[in-house]
Order: sequence, then C-alpha cells, then structure tokens
Amino acid sequence: MLRLLAVFLTLTVLLLAPMVMAARNAARQPVVVASTTQIADFARQIAGDRLIVKSILAPGADPHTYQPTPDDVQIVLGADLCLENGLHLEGKNWMATLARDAGKKLGTVTRDLSPLMIGTAGQSISDPHAWFTPRNAALYVNNITMALEQLDPAGAFEYRARAKLYLQQLRVLDAWIREQVNHIPPQRRILVTTHDAFNYFCREYQFNPDNDYLSIAPVGWSTGSEVGAGMTPERHRQVVESIRQAGAPAIFVETTINPKQIRELARETGVRIGGELYSDSMGSAGSAGETYIGMMRENVLLIVQSLQP
Repeated sequence: MLRLLAVFLTLTVLLLAPMVMAARNAARQPVVVASTTQIADFARQIAGDRLIVKSILAPGADPHTYQPTPDDVQIVLGADLCLENGLHLEGKNWMATLARDAGKKLGTVTRDLSPLMIGTAGQSISDPHAWFTPRNAALYVNNITMALEQLDPAGAFEYRARAKLYLQQLRVLDAWIREQVNHIPPQRRILVTTHDAFNYFCREYQFNPDNDYLSIAPVGWSTGSEVGAGMTPERHRQVVESIRQAGAPAIFVETTINPKQIRELARETGVRIGGELYSDSMGSAGSAGETYIGMMRENVLLIVQSLQP
C-alpha cells in the first residue's frame, strides 16, 4: 500500500507540475492596460502571448463620454504599463488620471503624430481620431512597440518581428482601401457621419472635396463635454445644406453614438441611411469588426457599397 501511495503521489506531482509552472509563468506576465479597443488590438498584435493586454473600453463604448468605474481602477492598479490615445480622445483625460493616481507608467501612442488641426468653437484643436488611416496606425504600432520593449527588454526581438509583419499588413490594407475607394466616382465621395471622427479618413482618401476633405457631421470631434461637442442650430443648418448641395447618396450612423441625429438629418434631407460604421470603438468579439483591420475593412465595404452608382 505504501508503494502504491508513493507511486500515486509521484504521478500526481508529475501531472500537476506543468500546471503549476504555467500558473507561475502567467503570474509573471506583465499586464498592459489600453484605454481603447483599437489600442488594445495593436498591443495584442505586437505582444502575442508574452504579455496580458486589457482594454478599459468595451466594444461600442464612447471614449469621449466614458466615466471610469471602480473596476477600472483595480485593472489599472494591476498594470505594468498603461497606454492612451491622447489628444483629448479620452474625455477629461480619464486614462491619464487613472494611471497617475495608480502611480503607473503611461505611454501616449500618438506621440510624434502631426495631427490635423480643426477649428471649432473659435479654437483650433488637434483631431484625436488619427487611427482612421493605416499610415497613422503604423505610428501607433511603432510607439507601442517601443513601449513594450522598454517594459520587457527580453522580448524585444519578438515585439519587433511581430510589429514588422503587422506593419506589412497595414500597408496592404492601405493599398486595398485605395483600390476599393476608386469604385466611387469622385463626385459621389461624400461621407456624412454622426461626429467628426473621419477627418483623417476623408483627407487621406479624398472624400468631401467641398469641405476641405474633412468630415461632414452634425456633432463636433467630441460627443462629450470637451471642446467641439454638441450640435448647434448653425452647425445643423450647415450640415443640411452640405448634404443637399453635395447630393450625398447616403449618410451613416456610428456604432458608439445614438443614431437619433442622423435619422433626423435623413428625414429632413430625404437621403437614405447607408448603414452603421465603426468609429471610436471596434466591434464585439466574434464580429467582423473585432480587430482594427476588420473594422476598417467593414467600414470601407459599407461606404463603397452605399456610395457607388
């Protein structure tokens, strides 16, 4: 009996040892906390399984109006690195505040970006929605890669190798978008959405030529209390006039914003709603837009199908 017990205990130890080691390895994994779903996706593409990446925002959440919760505080307290978009995308700088209060290192992924400057409420501000071109997404990726290397120097080779592959995918995505957009005649490239999230996209792919290749939207760049938020009667009038003069074939709602205003514009102008675009957040797990490349692909397909003759 003693021999059988000894054999049993030995086998048990051998069977449990890999599980214990795996648990220990998981416990040693650094944790990266991103403010938005897009930034989290970029970080996961680079980190692979070497790091744990979490996102404060859930799919469909609006970073402009988001209010951090006690659970978010706990997530950040467990972080080794926090990542924010910056440029006031996170309304009232909530990610920077969470990181500062928790004493955590914060990386701003738009560092060294040359932002589009837009005028609103008598001020000139930097547009925070820079990820809407793959070229800018590449800058995000490079900044995140450097931040991960500083956090975990031993993983630098892996991070650089994954980033190199992902950057190639972004270049392919950019070429594909240009090819797809060419199916839309220039005079029909009129992109009207709920808020000014698509300025970089419009400028890069030549939408809205009569609006200096910038967004046409009833709401400013922020849907919260930041500068640029809200729809004034004057802005509403300007958007209605722009839609009618440009002859927009369709207008679009956004996944993170109440569609009420766009529906009202559609009724007032007699223009149909082309569908729902991913804007400040990606799609839920299992959806076609659950990754950055997926959300960009689905947005472009919907825009092209709705605006081409």
